[in-house]
Amino acid sequence: MFHPVSYVIANNHQDPSVNAIVESLEDNKAEKISIISLKGKAEFAEFMVVASGRSNKHVDSVSEKVFRDLKTKKMYCTKPEGRPLCDWTVIDAGHVLVHIFRNEIREVYDLEKLWSEDFSAAKSVS
Repeated sequence: MFHPVSYVIANNHQDPSVNAIVESLEDNKAEKISIISLKGKAEFAEFMVVASGRSNKHVDSVSEKVFRDLKTKKMYCTKPEGRPLCDWTVIDAGHVLVHIFRNEIREVYDLEKLWSEDFSAAKSVS
């Protein structure tokens, strides 16, 4: 289980959006919080924060609270997608994507494994 108090990016300054998201997730009892750097892997975001909820209601509650906390801090974010089912919700916070899963669904998609791949080592087919 990974619960960072803050996340320091490579040039040794903290990313306020990532910190705010992780703080909100921790305050709302999200589980298995992990931060994935997408730098050099994707252009749509710099970071992905992945967390789990214990049930559909917990995923919904945590998603709504993260959204409200970011709005309160005047940070950009969209309303959580994935409702009303709430097996998996996504919040677009600009350069950070927040994924909140039920544990069973998280295991199926395994975003940490997918995005840990070294895409620079991929060979092109000619």
